[in-house]
Amino acid sequence: MLKPKFAVLDETDSGLDVDALKIVSEGVNRAKEATNLGVLLITHYTRILRYIRPQFVHVVVKGKIVEEGGPELADRLEEEGYDRFLDPSAPIEA
Repeated sequence: MLKPKFAVLDETDSGLDVDALKIVSEGVNRAKEATNLGVLLITHYTRILRYIRPQFVHVVVKGKIVEEGGPELADRLEEEGYDRFLDPSAPIEA
């Protein structure tokens, strides 16, 4: 309707089964290709990245980008987790 330049998808994969994830991903990919839409995809898991391949991956901790990379960073996060970004002396926030 408004023809945005960017779409912000915040944990779009949350609660989706594998079939729904594929359907949503196909729609996002079609929109990207048809309209040159930029997509900011926020997720904690790499499952959706099997279907929507990122150009850039950023790790944000407490509002700051602490690491940047390409799709390989998402693969590394899937293997190693986020523990290396946690400061054990930092207080736990609710």
